[in-house]
Amino acid sequence: METNNSQGAPLRPEAVRHEYRRPAVEHAGGDGGKGWTRNELAARVAQELHNGQYVNLGIGMPTLIPNYIPAGVEVVLHSENGILGVGPYPGEDSVDPDLINAGKETVTVNKGAAFFDSAASFGMIRGGHVDVAVLGAMEVAQNGDLANWMIPGKMVKGMGGAMDLVFGAKKVIVMMEHVDRNGNPKIVERCTLPLTGKGCVDRIITDLAVIDVVADGGTSRLVLRELAPNVTAEDVAAATGAELFEEDQELTV
Repeated sequence: METNNSQGAPLRPEAVRHEYRRPAVEHAGGDGGKGWTRNELAARVAQELHNGQYVNLGIGMPTLIPNYIPAGVEVVLHSENGILGVGPYPGEDSVDPDLINAGKETVTVNKGAAFFDSAASFGMIRGGHVDVAVLGAMEVAQNGDLANWMIPGKMVKGMGGAMDLVFGAKKVIVMMEHVDRNGNPKIVERCTLPLTGKGCVDRIITDLAVIDVVADGGTSRLVLRELAPNVTAEDVAAATGAELFEEDQELTV
């Protein structure tokens, strides 16, 4: 397991998403300044991407990632509303209302970008042509189950492309804050919300840590791989609602 005490967001322009410019994330224990901010979290997730990959970014925090792709890494970003070649967020003076992503946010496109209809877009997903999907989550279970599309009783427009992406993409990374706004763990033994997919999550990257879902025979377990700045393994275990292992040793608090 690595401890990441020095990584920060690379020197790229910040997104035009002002609500994502918080200086620090406050966690359940009440300590400020622990972990990655949302922009720093986007920079950390961007390090998971490699040259030549086709990558789908879910709505919400994952759409910050194009602003932080490391220099020298060329990936093709896919938006299921019909774009290959999504670029970073536009600056305030270069917004084009005709260029939007699946979350209806204005974006830029890179040289060589392509536009197409939803049928072609979902054909790419269902045909296994997306290498990585980075999605947000409301809950992730210790066996890799994902719940990210609805809360019962609340209005929802639909699941979008999530149910296709979790099984069409070759690798699924969840990007989220470790606890909800009430301080409750979002990594749990079993999901209580309606599932998006079963056993589909490979890696979870939160504001506190990087955690892998590791298959172990007929079961899966959560293995802590990396800590965010100023975060201890005990902090992560305390904020996690499921058994968490550091390689072969279970973490307890």
